[in-house]
Amino acid sequence: MGDKIILKGMQFHGRHGVFPEEKAMGQKFVVDLELSADLKKAGQTDDLAHTLNYADIYGLVKGIVTGKSFNLLEALAENIAQAILQNYQVKKVKVRVEKPQAPISGIFDYMAVEIKREKH
Repeated sequence: MGDKIILKGMQFHGRHGVFPEEKAMGQKFVVDLELSADLKKAGQTDDLAHTLNYADIYGLVKGIVTGKSFNLLEALAENIAQAILQNYQVKKVKVRVEKPQAPISGIFDYMAVEIKREKH
């Protein structure tokens, strides 16, 4: 099965990191999702009821990123993955969380974590 829904470049202000100033001030986080699901019926019927609602998923991710504060990107990504697997008809999920303003002295585009999880 190669059907996927992709949500790319979702940007949120969150308060994640191990340093107190990261939790106090917050910063931008970028989330990409790749959701594996059976999309055949949606394609055949042209009916939203048979697919994943992008707006609902966006809202779920926004609530997680802007809600609770995590020390690690790994924990943030894991919480997003588990919430999607629990709330949607998704077989697999790939979550990428980018931190463009990580507190590192140097020049870089972003630091990121990418995880893949699936329903059992």
